[in-house]
Parts: sequence; structure tokens; C-alpha cells
Amino acid sequence: MKRLLSLFLFSLIFMGCKNDNSLVFEPSNFGNEPCANCASVSISIPKAIGNKKLDETINTALREEIIFILKYDDAVDASSIDMAIKSFQNEFAKLKEKFPEESTQWEASINGEVTFENERMLTIRLDYYLFTGGAHGYGSIRFLNFDKTKATELNNEELFKDILDFEGYAEAKFREQEGISSTESINSTGFMFEEDMFYLPENMGFTNEGLQLFYEQYEVASYADGPIILTFPFEEIQKFLTLQTF
Repeated sequence: MKRLLSLFLFSLIFMGCKNDNSLVFEPSNFGNEPCANCASVSISIPKAIGNKKLDETINTALREEIIFILKYDDAVDASSIDMAIKSFQNEFAKLKEKFPEESTQWEASINGEVTFENERMLTIRLDYYLFTGGAHGYGSIRFLNFDKTKATELNNEELFKDILDFEGYAEAKFREQEGISSTESINSTGFMFEEDMFYLPENMGFTNEGLQLFYEQYEVASYADGPIILTFPFEEIQKFLTLQTF
């Protein structure tokens, strides 16, 4: 009887460890109270609230990405979101001190959400907007992709069995979407791919609709053209993907 009980308890523990890739998030907000002479910062992101390695991996990746977005001065050493916010505000304060007549207020807004999750994978998208003077601000997104079973963040190459194989498929779909024939130069309609060669964007991630490729403004087209977005349904691209998505 004791042996059976021990086996039962061991099985429960084993199953709990095996399935320890479940995630729970809570909203996490950062920013400052509105004021006339300070930069406006508003950040809302999901925070993984467990003690697992996966939670730490996700929260660390989010923190580092937000610091990268907010750091106006590369010489500043910011190790937390609060420090990055302070750095952003300090740079605006320096500008106001140097040019007191400057009335334009700096602004930073970052919002994060889970756009895809299954037993193996997780994707979080950060939508952000920065305004630091000039004719217009700059808005974009960042995708963060994670392998839940290994508790690691994935780079773009790790998403695919063979990234060059997928790149060829993506180029054909890009040409189809943008009305560029296979015999024409990829830049024949005004795109600005370097060396006139198609390449994947740095920014890609999963949504419930499939894999999204996001070319930022200026990445392959003019600012006026806005971002270029391609979405590939899972059933069309599963053969290219390293991890099962459905």
C-alpha cells in the first residue's frame, strides 16, 4: 500500500514538473504623473508571476526590450525600466534647460500583449510610440517569441527548420501581395531593399491569424508608405516552422 502511494505521489510530482510551462500574467504599469515640464511616459505590459525559469526569461526579455526602446543616450547604463524612464526624462530636461523656449513635450508610450500561446510557444507584442521633437513621432512594434518547454527566447532563425527555405517562400508571397512579378527587380515598384535583394524583416512573431512579418517604416520603404506587413496562416507555413503551432 505504501509503495502504491509513493508511486502515485511521484507520478503527481512528475506530471506537475512536465506541465510546468503554464503561465499566469498580471498587468504591470510604469510611468509618471502628467506635468507641464516633464516627458510623458506610459508603459503597460504583462508580467509573468511565477517562480519558474520561464517567467524569469519572459520578464527579463520584456525589461531589456523596453530599456532598449527608451534609452535615448547609449552612454547611460540603465538596468531597470524605472531607470530607463528616468534617463528618457533626464534627456528631455537637458533639452529644456538648453532651449527654454522649446515647448514640444517628449512622449513615450509602450503597450504589451500576448498575441499567441500554445503548449510549446508564446509570443508577446510590444506596440510603442516615441516623440522626441521634429515633424512627427515614431511608432512601431516588437515581437518577442519564446520556447516554453526550454524556457528560452527564440531568435528568428530558431523559428524555422531552414530560414533560407522560408525566405524564398516569403519573397514569392511578398511579390504577390505587392504586385511585383518574379521577373522584375524587388525594388522595381519603389521598395528600398539593400542591394536590390529580398530579405526577411528583423521583426516577426505569431498571432492567432498566423506568422506576421513586420517591416518597420524606413526598413524597406519610405516613411510615407508606413510599415509593410505580411501574415502567413499557420496551415500554409507549418512545414517551415521548428515548433508545432496548431
